[in-house]
Amino acid sequence: MAKQNLLTDEGLKAYEQELEYLKTVKRKEVAEKIKVALSFGDLSENSEYDEAKNDQAILEARISQIEDILKNAKIIDESELNNELIHIGSLVKLRDCEFDEEVEYQIIGSNEANPFEGKLSDESPVGAALLGHRVGDTVEVETPDGALKFIVLEISKK
Repeated sequence: MAKQNLLTDEGLKAYEQELEYLKTVKRKEVAEKIKVALSFGDLSENSEYDEAKNDQAILEARISQIEDILKNAKIIDESELNNELIHIGSLVKLRDCEFDEEVEYQIIGSNEANPFEGKLSDESPVGAALLGHRVGDTVEVETPDGALKFIVLEISKK
């Protein structure tokens, strides 16, 4: 059975928009590049043609990847979420004990994760460790960079 892809409503819309763009705009651009490259003649030494075909393969692979994500998507119903425990979809405010600073993360499915935007996967070491905790809990996490310690300050919906 295929892995379920947990997505927020925002994540679903972003994938749908990207897929539409790739299928309409990017496919036309790549087809035009191939057509122009073919006009140069001899394919055996035509680097423009090789590059255009490579671009086409990358594009089709991404389209296929997004279609698979959407086919197995399970949308997180944020109206059913509570703020008692940290779960997928939670927005959490934490105190990072090492740096004595507040940090904020949203726990989401792995397909939408982007640590630089504060979006942590439920499968990442920190995301997985936070699941199920309450306000006031101290959470210790072993990561590849060493142990981290957080205190849960607040749990909310995005």
